[in-house]
Amino acid sequence: MDTITIGILLAALMLGLLALGFWVSLSLMLVALVGIILYGSDVYGLIFASSAWSSASKWSLTALPLFIWMGEILFRTRLSEDLFKGLTPWLSKLPGSLLHVNILSCGLFAAVSGSSAATAATIGRMTLPELKRRGYSERMSIATLAGSGTLGLLIPPSIILIVYGVAAEVSIARLFIAAAIPGLMLLGLFMLYTIAWSMINKDARKIKSDDQFTWRDRFVALRYLLPILGLITFVLGSIYGGYATTTEAAAVGVFGSLILAALSGSLNRKAFLDSLMGAVKTSCMIALILIAAHFLTVAMAFLGIPRTLVSMIDGLGLSPIMLLVYLTILFIILGCFLDGISVVLLTTSIILPMVSAAGIDLLWFGIYIVLVVEMAQITPPVGFNLFVLQALTGKNILYVARAALPFFLIIGLGIVLITVFPEIVTALPAEMSRN
Repeated sequence: MDTITIGILLAALMLGLLALGFWVSLSLMLVALVGIILYGSDVYGLIFASSAWSSASKWSLTALPLFIWMGEILFRTRLSEDLFKGLTPWLSKLPGSLLHVNILSCGLFAAVSGSSAATAATIGRMTLPELKRRGYSERMSIATLAGSGTLGLLIPPSIILIVYGVAAEVSIARLFIAAAIPGLMLLGLFMLYTIAWSMINKDARKIKSDDQFTWRDRFVALRYLLPILGLITFVLGSIYGGYATTTEAAAVGVFGSLILAALSGSLNRKAFLDSLMGAVKTSCMIALILIAAHFLTVAMAFLGIPRTLVSMIDGLGLSPIMLLVYLTILFIILGCFLDGISVVLLTTSIILPMVSAAGIDLLWFGIYIVLVVEMAQITPPVGFNLFVLQALTGKNILYVARAALPFFLIIGLGIVLITVFPEIVTALPAEMSRN
């Protein structure tokens, strides 16, 4: 069989296994095993062992379980409640008022969680009942949570950026720096849309008369925000300032989150063990996918599939923009069925040779792929985060999908902006490198 035929067979096998509900990691391993056998090698055991060790022994990966543990610890504290208390007085006068609490709470929690689903679930559990009680539009409450919940994938320390950095061999610290401005840009776009919506639909939300805050109330409320803002600033500032590596900053983050949890009075033996086991389970799941994806990369290299695909793409004469258009469609489709980390690990080994051949900066591409995966998380009607919101609200999935649609389009606008103005992504890392 020629390379193209083998590639089609392996792709069909992968889709079939995923459709049957196989674990992503096991599907990747099985496809890689079939590929090695088709290549004609009978030493697949040795190939798997060497590739597993190669992918799992990278020092940069040690930051992954630490950041996950940091998020798990803070997930079990009164962090989300404190975020609501701290942000409400400052946002009460903006058009949309407490809807912005959804957006900024998700942005802040994303900076310590690194997980899209955890961000949406944690903030949603606290804000949605409160917004409903105060008479806000339920549809818009769900929409703001759907859109801003995806920020857990982008705002550092992002788990998916660590995974991409390892897979693409791009500096994780530079990826974190590159994600800062796009993350703030999306926050701003979400808030601008909410302001515009609220000004047009003034009767769609009712603010209770007790939402009156003095400047004293606002400054008193800062005590709820300062601990988490201090932790975020210290962890990310140490990376941006070059004072610590990503792994060192992650260790400091875990230590700081334990202190915050202890000071909040919510750190007990059960919470500590639950956070530890949660981090172990998530880290093992990601590590297994990472090992399987590397095994598949090796198998495809033996078969020459990446080289053949690059030649085919080159023969089509696609411009970098058209290549990105096709990849965007691919990622959105995959995101309907898989979580973001699985999408990245499933595709990087295949697409990175094409991206490099097209002259696209791999640092910029890392931010682009995260933004597209963010879109996929709320892709109507079967995005991953939509199911989280359906579980929170009890609403029909199509209702949640319709509510999330404007924010899906806003993230699409963000992708257009970083494509037209790539400096949004590359300027800050370039400036840091010069300094």
